[in-house]
Amino acid sequence: MVYGPTVLFALGEGAVIPLIPVIAADLGADVATAALVASALVVGQLCGNLPAGWAVARIGERLTMAIGGAIALAGVVGLALAPSLGLFALAVFLIGFCAAAFGLARHSFMTTRVPLSFRARALSLLGGTFRLGMFVGPFVAAGLLALFQDEHATIWFFAGCLVATVLLVLLGPDPERRFVTEGNGDESVAEDTGEPVTGSIPLRRDRREGVFRTMWRFRGVLSRLGLAAASLSAVRSARQVVLPLWGVSIGLDAQTIALVVGISGAIDFALFYASGQVMDRFGRLWAALPAMLLMGAGFIALAFTHDSAQSSMWFAMFAAVLGVGNGLSSGILLTLGADVAPKDDPAPFLGSWRTLTDAGGAVSPLLVSAIAAATTLSVATGVVGAIGLLGALAFVRWVPRFVPRL
Repeated sequence: MVYGPTVLFALGEGAVIPLIPVIAADLGADVATAALVASALVVGQLCGNLPAGWAVARIGERLTMAIGGAIALAGVVGLALAPSLGLFALAVFLIGFCAAAFGLARHSFMTTRVPLSFRARALSLLGGTFRLGMFVGPFVAAGLLALFQDEHATIWFFAGCLVATVLLVLLGPDPERRFVTEGNGDESVAEDTGEPVTGSIPLRRDRREGVFRTMWRFRGVLSRLGLAAASLSAVRSARQVVLPLWGVSIGLDAQTIALVVGISGAIDFALFYASGQVMDRFGRLWAALPAMLLMGAGFIALAFTHDSAQSSMWFAMFAAVLGVGNGLSSGILLTLGADVAPKDDPAPFLGSWRTLTDAGGAVSPLLVSAIAAATTLSVATGVVGAIGLLGALAFVRWVPRFVPRL
C-alpha cells in the first residue's frame, strides 16, 4: 500500500511518455510543436503542486491519490480519443497535473508517518519505485507496440495501471490509519532566524494554514535550501537532454546513443537505495555533496572532450559518471523536503517545495537549448556543470542550517 500505487502509476506513465511526441506528430504536429506538446506534462506538474498541497491538507493523502488517479484516467481516455492536437495537449497537461497530486500525497504521507531514523531510506525507496516504473515502462511500451502495432495499446495499458492504482488505494488497507507516527512527531525546523539549527524545534498549530501563508512563513528555507534543491533538479534534468544531444553532435548512431544512455540509467537505478543508507547513517550532506560534485565536474569535463580523438570513449565514461552522481542523489529532494516541512501539516509546504524543484527541472532544458543555439553545445554543457558546482556550495552552506543533525 505504501509503494505499490507509485510503481503502477510510474509504470503506466513511463510507457506513455516516449510516445507522446509520436502521437502528436500523427495528429499533425511538426517537430517543434510535438516537443511543446510533450512539455505540457511538465507544465501540468508544475501547476499541480500547489493545488495538491491544498487538497492533501484538507481531504488527506488517500482521497487525494484516488481523485488524482480518477482524473488522470479521464486524461488518458482523452489521449486515446482526442480528435485534435489541442485536446491531446490538454489531456497531457491534465495527466501531469494529476501526477503532481499523486506524488505530493505520497510524499506528505511518508513525511508524517516515517520515523526520522530511517526516513531517508524510506524516501529513497519511494524514489526508487518511481524510477523502476519509468525505467521498465518504455520496455513495456516496446513490447506492446511489437504485439499490437498501435501506439494506443500503450495508452490503454496506462489506463489499466490507473484503474488498478485507484482500486488499490480505495479498497486496500488504509495506511493513514494503520501507520502511526513514531519518533518524529516533535521533529521539525523553525523558520530561519539567521542562526544555525543544531537541533529540532517543535511546531504546533491549532489551525491549518493556507498554501500561500505557509510559503511566506517558510520563505527563508525555500529561498535558500529550496534554491539549492532546484539546482540539483536542474542538473538532473539537463542530463536527460545533454547526453542524447552530445551523442548526436559527435556523430554516434541512434543505437549507440541509446545503449550509452541506457547504461547510465541502469547505474542510476542501481544506486537508489545507497543514497538513503548514506543519508540515514552519515547525514544528508554526505549524499547531496558527492552527487552534485560528480555531476558538476562530469559535465564540465565532458564539455572539453567534444573535439577529442577519443570523444566516444569520453562520452561513455562521463555518461557513467553522471549516472553514478544521479543515483547517489536519489531521494535527496524528497528527504530534504520532509526534513524541513512542518510535521503537523506538511502538505502546503511540500506543494511549494515541489513547485520550486520542478521549476528547476523544467527550466534547465530550455537553458541548455538557448545557450547551445547562441554558442555551442560544449558551452551549454559547461554551464550546467557550473550550476552543479554552485549547487554543491549552496548545499554545504544551507543543509547544516535547516536540517536537524542526526
